[in-house]
Amino acid sequence: MRKIILSAIGILFIVFSVLFAKSLIANKHKPKPVKEKVVKTVFIDTVKNSTVQIVIPANGSLVAKRRVELYAEVQGIFKPSKVLFKPGQKYYKGQSLVRIDAAEYYASVQSAKSNLYNAIAAIMPDLRLDFPDVFQKWQNYLNAFDLSKKTPELPEMTSDKENYFITGRNIVSSYYNVINLEQRLAKYTVSAPFSGILTEALVTEGSLIRSGQKLGEFIDTSVYELEVALSKSYASLLKVGKTVKLTNLDKTETYTGKVSRVNGSIDATTQTITTYIDVKDDTLKEGMYLEAELNVKEEHNVIEIDRNLLSENNEIFVVRDSVLSVIPAKPIYFSETKVVLKEVPDGSVILKKSVPGAYAGMLVKPFNNTDKKADK
Repeated sequence: MRKIILSAIGILFIVFSVLFAKSLIANKHKPKPVKEKVVKTVFIDTVKNSTVQIVIPANGSLVAKRRVELYAEVQGIFKPSKVLFKPGQKYYKGQSLVRIDAAEYYASVQSAKSNLYNAIAAIMPDLRLDFPDVFQKWQNYLNAFDLSKKTPELPEMTSDKENYFITGRNIVSSYYNVINLEQRLAKYTVSAPFSGILTEALVTEGSLIRSGQKLGEFIDTSVYELEVALSKSYASLLKVGKTVKLTNLDKTETYTGKVSRVNGSIDATTQTITTYIDVKDDTLKEGMYLEAELNVKEEHNVIEIDRNLLSENNEIFVVRDSVLSVIPAKPIYFSETKVVLKEVPDGSVILKKSVPGAYAGMLVKPFNNTDKKADK
């Protein structure tokens, strides 16, 4: 039995060997397949040099151009008013922001004004006798003197005798003492220097305000300022008054601004120059993030292409007789996605989109819309 099994295995092995040998001999005479050349379809464009506006992108946050930090110069109780001192509250120019109780100080001012009035009234008999030519002038001053109003300016003294007489009676020193007190009395009321909005309130009605204490912040909402930092290479191109296009992050709103100031010094750390752009719009808010496009100059006889079409050696691909070649180009400005080139001959056929693995001598076929329609 064992001999029969071994004999069967030997016969099967011989049969398979013969069949394998015949297949090798048959494949030896088959022709080798010819590798088909792959011709890539590319998008092309014909060069036509023209004028390109160089636009520098920048971004930043809006800040109110006019901002005032409110501080108290006197001490007292914050008096309530019809308008609440709260963030977001609007005020008009000259409107009271904060009123501090000045009843006690007002009384001392009135006392000083009364002493000045009495001092002038006391010298009137002497003026009538010794200086009759100036008596009427000082009489008119007394008649116009009103304790409830601001102290009027002293009459002008026309002679040295009159000056010596009035000064010797401490009239001038008393007058300036009253003026000083009135100036300080005015500081018990903090008024809006311009129309705007309160952005920060650090005190409330009824609280005790101390001298030197910060009360809040007040801004002008009519004009905002955008601060952007640009490369020092554009320092000579930035001019005050240039129009700037501004957009929000969502690209849904567009604003128009103007370059108001250009810093005269370059930041030594970043090698950038700071530019300030004024923008007006009722919908703007402080802290809003905007993107700016500054039109700095125009370049003539140039083309603008995608940055990925320019090689590290400053060369671009051109199509000549369905074969890729390279020509040198002179880049003059780079943006995030585009590059502006000079010295590219008119009429040159260049790639419109990059081709993966492209090299000089590569066979290509320009894309044609008619071919695509025929395939369909």
